Amino acid sequence: MSTILFHNIVFGPIKSRRLGNSLGVNLLPQNGKLCSFDCIYCECGWNKDGRADRTLPPKETVFEQMSEKFAQLHAEGTPVDTITFSGNGEPTLHPDFPEIIDFTIGMRDRYFPNAAVSVLSNATMTGRPEIRAALMKVNNPILKIDSGLEEYIHLVDNPVGQYSLAGTIENLRHFNGNFILQTMFLKGTVNGRRIDLTCPESTRPWVDIVLDLKPREVMMYTLDRETPATGLEKVTVGEMEKIAAPIKAAGITVQIRG
Repeated sequence: MSTILFHNIVFGPIKSRRLGNSLGVNLLPQNGKLCSFDCIYCECGWNKDGRADRTLPPKETVFEQMSEKFAQLHAEGTPVDTITFSGNGEPTLHPDFPEIIDFTIGMRDRYFPNAAVSVLSNATMTGRPEIRAALMKVNNPILKIDSGLEEYIHLVDNPVGQYSLAGTIENLRHFNGNFILQTMFLKGTVNGRRIDLTCPESTRPWVDIVLDLKPREVMMYTLDRETPATGLEKVTVGEMEKIAAPIKAAGITVQIRG
């Protein structure tokens, strides 16, 4: 397995298949992984393999490195389409996440006023009002629900600690549709059990969730890189198009990446 870890706080810009020319921000350990999920498809590998480094960068260091990188890119004339919080795990776990978002928006307005601020999050921290408030300030809060079947979420996403799909849905209602829902589609065998995130048992309730929450956009994607779990399979764009049909019919924007 080839693990991808981001060894800098600010990295890129890199070409993202979903977000364009993306300047990444990693608020997690620079030589390890820290996440409230342990997804079988995560490019950063398993949580257990990233425990050597559990140190989160202090907000002062984040501010310093962001200031230097933004000024450098601006001076070079390098275009930035989006400033994306992702990195080695779940960015909203950083204790100063709300303050860092405020700082980022200020830096964006100064150097790249046309750029979006995006956060890739598994939505596990959206039960905290201060995290929701911070996510509501960014252009693209990209929040995850991988299945309408909670049993599949536990098999595929491996939540650390307690997880409730119903609770996550209630937390996302606070956004009043002003968020992007991100969903992975795959097939394969997990712990000896065959799973299929395109099966009706998973997709019917997922479609119902989407139509209920009415996010402004849905990002549907499948495997693109090597995964920590073996035996996983990509799904086709055609399969995802069929699943997306009732969502598109409801007027919700859908972005599909195969």
